Amino acid sequence: MLTVDTGSHTSRWHALATRILEGGKLTRDEGAAILQSGDHEILDLLAASYRIRQQHFGNQVLLYYLKNAKSGLCPEDCGYCSQSIVSDAPIEKYTIANERVLMEGARKAAESQARTYCIVASGRGPTDREVDHVCKVVGQIKDELGLHICACLGLLKPHQAEKLAEAGVDRINHNLNTSRRYYAEICTTHTYQDRIETLQVVRQSGMEICSGLIVGMGETESDILDAVFELQELNVESIPVNFLNSIDGTPLEKRDDLNPRECLRVLCLLRMAHPTVEIRIAGGREINLRSMQAMGLYPANSMFVSDYLTTKGQTPEEDYAMVRDLGFEIRTGGHEMNSGM
Repeated sequence: MLTVDTGSHTSRWHALATRILEGGKLTRDEGAAILQSGDHEILDLLAASYRIRQQHFGNQVLLYYLKNAKSGLCPEDCGYCSQSIVSDAPIEKYTIANERVLMEGARKAAESQARTYCIVASGRGPTDREVDHVCKVVGQIKDELGLHICACLGLLKPHQAEKLAEAGVDRINHNLNTSRRYYAEICTTHTYQDRIETLQVVRQSGMEICSGLIVGMGETESDILDAVFELQELNVESIPVNFLNSIDGTPLEKRDDLNPRECLRVLCLLRMAHPTVEIRIAGGREINLRSMQAMGLYPANSMFVSDYLTTKGQTPEEDYAMVRDLGFEIRTGGHEMNSGM
């Protein structure tokens, strides 16, 4: 585990971490410097970011478990997504899962030591009937398992957000994915502003906002910075950081732009820019961070356990071992749980 000795920090990254810990805010120029830092600075940058993570989250790791509640059948043309209308990826396609399937997923989440169960449905946005269905199941999950619930259902209308909040949904995930400037390059069937408006609806409903980005889609460093600082303005509670998994059959199938060190820089940037916000290592973790996955948990404090939407992750046992080897612990519910359990 990295050690923290605040009396010996003299590098620019530790000086920056000290200023942030004292209440200062990351500037855009400092954010750019993080993304442009040299490979020889990675360990120092991670150690500085870890000081901020440790101050606000200790050595706890939050696990999330995803349930793909509705697969494919989506009219949107998001270039990164295997479920979009422009994808030829060989995936399962089905309408929204019934109560039994969603409850089975919730029980699996609890068994996997996940604190949060994520119910995800493909499509532009849910019908009122689908919202009612999710609301009913959420009530049962809360009663039986007490899990934290995050729903990702697409573009939401105010009355739909209000219903979800009343049902006990804690948080809505709706990612910015990239910058306003670059958004039209990855999707043309809805706009960046559509996403912003859904996040505003979520905030007005009283639910927490989970919103993040996908790195590696051909965006510039400036686009990454735009998204990071936009998330500051939105005052989000949780930021999932996806690293593009270029799925065969999607428009971005040929992209392979990232290396593990670049991924770590992005995670450090987000920790410095959002010191008190939950930062989650999300899709593409295994194939982009590769042998350096564990190092991502020095700036980040949460991750998905098991599989993603249409792609496989490493086994939960491998995730538990990674957390345990770091000397960290998994937090589930309102208390800590030893990662070896």
